[in-house]
Amino acid sequence: MKRICDFISRWMGVLVLFAALVSYLFPELTGSISTTWINPFLGVVMFGMGLTLKAEDFKVLFSHPKEILLGCIAQYTLMPAIAWCLSMIFDLPPELAIGVILVGCCPGGTASNVITFLAKGDIALSVGMTGCSTILAPIMTPWIVFLLAGKSIEVDTVAMLLSILQVVIAPIVVGLIVRSLFPNFTKRATSYLPAFSSVVIALIVAIIIGKNSDKLATCGFIVMVVVVLHNLLGLLSGYAIGKLLRLSPKKCTAISIEVGMQNSGLASSLANIHFAIYPLATIPGAIFSVWHNLSGALAAKMFQKLNQ
Repeated sequence: MKRICDFISRWMGVLVLFAALVSYLFPELTGSISTTWINPFLGVVMFGMGLTLKAEDFKVLFSHPKEILLGCIAQYTLMPAIAWCLSMIFDLPPELAIGVILVGCCPGGTASNVITFLAKGDIALSVGMTGCSTILAPIMTPWIVFLLAGKSIEVDTVAMLLSILQVVIAPIVVGLIVRSLFPNFTKRATSYLPAFSSVVIALIVAIIIGKNSDKLATCGFIVMVVVVLHNLLGLLSGYAIGKLLRLSPKKCTAISIEVGMQNSGLASSLANIHFAIYPLATIPGAIFSVWHNLSGALAAKMFQKLNQ
């Protein structure tokens, strides 16, 4: 069982890509699953994140405060700005633009920690940045979405804040409590969590693709181009900022991956809850989930050489 889980977590990008392709070609397999399951599924993933967090993970907030602050600032400025610029440059319709902007305004994804590990980057810094940006998400994500899209689309920032607290923060807190109350159970469970999270994320992507397979035929290519550019520009700009500030290659790697890899599952969840009148708003997050795992694996190979 352990070998199977290791295999699944190691090939997460391929698994998510496979789920997306199957759902696109055979939408009847997942199209009947209600999108209301997206939020509970994402909550399960965040609960797993809470189970893996240790006291040492919070100490990094005090041992690397400048680098973590830098990463969070980059996370909540570069990615939203890039998303907005790409939406304008490609003249995306509102329902796709809001989906792209949501991706840009979300915190870093938990997969960034795994990719940083594979890239031989600064893992402690990566975990610290992910934790910090996630804690800030209930305030930063709704606020920035409102700034960038509030003039053209109605954005309920309070409702979005409550959704993030419910879907992200609350499950993480519950995970922390369970870890402290049942350490033996948690120790056994954490070995299987990466694989379990990979399967759940793949299922979320499959549901979204299955529901919108017919619409993807008309807008899939342009969304893919925007998503790829968004991710690559995030990776490049994150590394460039680290180099400009003369940080070590390992720290530059961590910042690059943290900035470039978003919690795109949260973006799709928020789109599903708050922008239901725009069905295509969930698509950019789903495609980003597929792409950033693939690009992250490739980036890890490149960064390994720089960090040896």
